[in-house]
Amino acid sequence: MPPVVTRGRVTPTIKVRTKQMISETLFHYHQDGEIISADYDGGSIRKGHLLGKMIENGNLEFTYHHINIEGNLMLGKCTSVPTLLADDRLKYSEQWQWITGDKSSGKSEIIEIDSV
Repeated sequence: MPPVVTRGRVTPTIKVRTKQMISETLFHYHQDGEIISADYDGGSIRKGHLLGKMIENGNLEFTYHHINIEGNLMLGKCTSVPTLLADDRLKYSEQWQWITGDKSSGKSEIIEIDSV
């Protein structure tokens, strides 16, 4: 199975914009076979972590948790479809839902950046 997240890179960094996570939130992804993990922080997020797996069709399923700057512990789940852009960066199209708080759901796109 080719690494869909790291593609041979040590730690791709990705910026994201959602209701909780703004462009200053950085994700540092890791991949071990079908297992995907990431640490994230910045913007309105003090500290976060996600853990997931690649499913049969190449998509990703995650659960995530973080503590925001207000001190709230937030939990959520996500399905992500990775694609490779023409400039060789990764883009993830995501469907997410909060398990805590208002239990809202939505869609996000996150895109790999070259460096931080």
